[in-house]
Amino acid sequence: MAEAKRDAHTRAKHLEKLKQKLAKLKELDGEAHTKAHCALYSHIVYKRYLQIDAKGNLRINQKAVKAAERLDGKYLIRTSDDTVSIEDITLGFKQLWEVERAFRTLKTTLELRPVYHRKDDRICAHVLLCWLALLLVRLAEVETQQTWANLRFELEKIYLVEWESTDGKVFQRTELTHEQTGIFPALKLPEPPRIWDISLPKGQKV
Repeated sequence: MAEAKRDAHTRAKHLEKLKQKLAKLKELDGEAHTKAHCALYSHIVYKRYLQIDAKGNLRINQKAVKAAERLDGKYLIRTSDDTVSIEDITLGFKQLWEVERAFRTLKTTLELRPVYHRKDDRICAHVLLCWLALLLVRLAEVETQQTWANLRFELEKIYLVEWESTDGKVFQRTELTHEQTGIFPALKLPEPPRIWDISLPKGQKV
């Protein structure tokens, strides 16, 4: 029951964000609209809920939403050992899945391999750093109730822009989106400062 509620809650959040993105998409035109359309339709989370109508516009696929609802909290496990209880099979599967996901994250996202070290202490240090990074990834997922892929997708859209004129340079962060502003409080982290640095011409003071 808890897993079904969690699945439903996660999907509701995704659909709410998707509706906001579709509304913003309608405000765009030309190349900006095309890029946003393609990015949204190929999004790792949202694409499963989208369809293209006869006019070429993106719409929420209600049939896909209903199909997802029927699978809330459900999964199928098959075993050849009929001496193991259903509870033990389920628990073992969940633990196996978590271990496999951890190794997959280590090998891909955190690039545990290849190891460009020869000395044992450096190899151990490399593995330890990857393990600590994995711990941070899992903590971020738990606190935000989002996947690391989605968190990374949102956070990578934050840029530091350099403005330069005869009066000096200003390094300024881009405005945070609605999705980004929700991540930092969930992680109990302050938002990155809006102004990172101001450089004046030599000899000039504020």
